Amino acid sequence: MRAWTSGLVVWALGSCGAPDRERAPERVVGAANDVKVARRAEISGAKKKVRPRWRGTQVEAGPTGPWPTRVRWIAAGGGSTPEFNQVSIEQDLGLARESLGAGGLLLFAGGRGSHGVQVQAEAPGDALMAKLADLFEPRGGRGASYRPTVLAVDAAATVVNLRAAIEAATGEPGEPLLVYLAGHGQRGELPGDATIELWGQEVLAASELAKRLDAQPRPVRIVLTSCFSGGFAELAFVEADAQQRRLAPGRCGLFAATVEREASGCDPNPDRAAQEGYGLHFLQALQGRDRAGKVVAIDLDGDGRVSLLEAHTRARIASRGIDVPTSTSERWLRATPEVGGRPVVSAAATAVLREEEVVIAALAEQLGLMGREQEAVAGLQAVAEDMSEVTGRIDQASAAEDAAYRRTAAQLLARWPVLDDPWHPEFAAMLASERAGIAAELASNAAYAEYQAARAEVEAAEAEQATLLARGALLERLVRALETRTRAQLLAARGGADWEGYVELVSCERWVPGAG
Repeated sequence: MRAWTSGLVVWALGSCGAPDRERAPERVVGAANDVKVARRAEISGAKKKVRPRWRGTQVEAGPTGPWPTRVRWIAAGGGSTPEFNQVSIEQDLGLARESLGAGGLLLFAGGRGSHGVQVQAEAPGDALMAKLADLFEPRGGRGASYRPTVLAVDAAATVVNLRAAIEAATGEPGEPLLVYLAGHGQRGELPGDATIELWGQEVLAASELAKRLDAQPRPVRIVLTSCFSGGFAELAFVEADAQQRRLAPGRCGLFAATVEREASGCDPNPDRAAQEGYGLHFLQALQGRDRAGKVVAIDLDGDGRVSLLEAHTRARIASRGIDVPTSTSERWLRATPEVGGRPVVSAAATAVLREEEVVIAALAEQLGLMGREQEAVAGLQAVAEDMSEVTGRIDQASAAEDAAYRRTAAQLLARWPVLDDPWHPEFAAMLASERAGIAAELASNAAYAEYQAARAEVEAAEAEQATLLARGALLERLVRALETRTRAQLLAARGGADWEGYVELVSCERWVPGAG
């Protein structure tokens, strides 16, 4: 899974990407799991040894009564299965409730009593089975434990529940409804085909959400933290159709990543100091705090409150993750036919670009490009070239890994034909009687040693990728902010409906939760 953004290759390191459902079921070259558990560079701290204590719990997926119609906000998310239901998503949804206050509705994973929160831990296990699983059926979550949710959940985060909750809450006019969605996402052929994965392995597409909201009278503000969440910026348009260029009244949104990029933030490590997700930065900023909870200056207009756009601005500046956040106003601007001429500084453009100027100044300072901001374009290209070199090494090592896997599998399965199928009725008896022989074969098998060496080479190169992605993200945020400023200044000079639409979206994004 690769994508291009401003010349930078974006790799499927997987922070908040959904499993690729179109992938063939057999083993894939170089892919240890569909979505990597978390970006290695963002995980730190010693693992705790945890012995899971499974116990019967009553899980309730539906609400306790009719869906409420007078809620101020809806926060929903989690993984589509426990494997993708990392603890950081739960933490972010808890922080959403804290930041947004009373009067909301919380939908999480499997619902009340759900025992499916993935937490990084060294759970006791069978070392031989772990090697076989890693060889024949690699997947995420095996280096983690699972516990019940600690959230006071109103219902499961299923597609059916989310549709019903939003429909009930938007059925009458009123103050804007804030919808906060956290979890894993996936791209589509078109931007509006982008989806967020919900519990039960179902998805909600941006185009479907737009059409449902088009039919409802209540204005909506939406925040998404998933990979490729920028596809939901199509909500700026009626029916999520940028070709028609009809502005959807009363609707706007802020997103963790562009439609081409993955996002940080789906982390099984519960240590908040090790996390860099957009949601953590954004939600803390709504309370006037940095990621660690320290009070910082976030109120840019001096009105004593923090708007959605101000919190979004803070995330763009402060995050050291791979995110390149975007918004509906940026999408509108980029969908507008280009305006010729030279950009002109005007009072109208200056007023609407307040947050953009803060991003440009802060990122230029961080990157050592003050007064030389345009050099960010060359810097981004240099990162792309470095990424291409690392890509070549990963492809080569992945090919070697896959070849070694095939040789290893052929030799093992010739002796133990059901070794790759722990569900086979003969597997348990075979493992019990042949355990010592299987372990000895793995210890001495040359092909298996080559497989392990190739895996180690892939992982080392992926760590280099992580560093490049983080630097590339900072550069791309600056490049996009510069592009936004230029486009907005040109559009302001021309005026007209396109400019008015842009101003309306920025004004919408400057909404303050609880302000009516």
